[in-house]
Amino acid sequence: MPFMSLSEFSLIERFFAQRARRGPRRALLGIGDDCALIAPAQGEALAVSTDMLVEGRHFLPDVDPRSLGHKTLAVNLSDLAAMGAKPRAFTLSLALETPREAWLEAFADGLFALAERFNCELIGGDTTRGPLNLCVTVFGDVPAQAALRRDGAREGDDIWVSGTLGDARAALGLVRGECAPSLFDERERASLQQALDRPEPRIALGLALRGLAHAGLDVSDGLAGDLLHILERSRMCACVDVDAVPRSQALRKLPLDAQRQCTLAGGDDYELLFTAPPHAREAIVDAGARAAVAVTRIGTIDALRHATDEPAIAWQDASQTQLSLTLHGFDHFDAN
Repeated sequence: MPFMSLSEFSLIERFFAQRARRGPRRALLGIGDDCALIAPAQGEALAVSTDMLVEGRHFLPDVDPRSLGHKTLAVNLSDLAAMGAKPRAFTLSLALETPREAWLEAFADGLFALAERFNCELIGGDTTRGPLNLCVTVFGDVPAQAALRRDGAREGDDIWVSGTLGDARAALGLVRGECAPSLFDERERASLQQALDRPEPRIALGLALRGLAHAGLDVSDGLAGDLLHILERSRMCACVDVDAVPRSQALRKLPLDAQRQCTLAGGDDYELLFTAPPHAREAIVDAGARAAVAVTRIGTIDALRHATDEPAIAWQDASQTQLSLTLHGFDHFDAN
């Protein structure tokens, strides 16, 4: 349908507002006014996060719109999971070159299917003409003292990660021709693509880690870069066993150097990375079981030796041999 026959307001009403009214209604005031009105649950703080997805930077132009709708919300829900927050509501702003009915219908299907799973209400947003750009702001509830902040890591903490890492980066490598598709069977290729296109926000695990974990975040830009965020905020160092970092059987088909690049610096995993005291190990494994996701201990938090030292990560293999690895997290302003 041409842009002029599908106006901004008819687009919002047809593909988003009508769907939102059929979902949960917890906002004091939702879509239809200059501002939405929401309030945190009694005794809890309001957790707020914003993520933007830009075509060509965060997703490919030919991506399935249903999967893109899922991922647009999933990466924001992952931020709530990383804070131990329960989803409440979200806003959506999108720029489109030309609104297409079939594309919008599929995008909305993927978006609302995930929103309904987590009882998360669309309460507002904006649309305009422009290169495809998707921006979500998400709101959740968390007791302020239970939030998994980045500055809470303590000396002696274990370092944990959920799920497996590296599959999304391997899928991107297949698209880019960096590895041969014949290396994987059809099921493995589909599994890798699923990791890239439809990440699963670990909300249940984030909630289960309240009172157990000291610090946490989600792995969006690569383990090496994201763990450093915790270390910088907590003024700590870390030692990581690279052989302990969980990876799928499909990823294990790649050469070891490629496996390590994918798992340690790949990004787009949206798993939880968190620290917790050693006495909580059994409880954390139980929390993972309740949330139906594996959790793996991959290292330890160490204190800075001197006040002038900078936070850093020491990498070692299973034999405790120190490794010299050059790893960087994803940088949105990197030209590569």
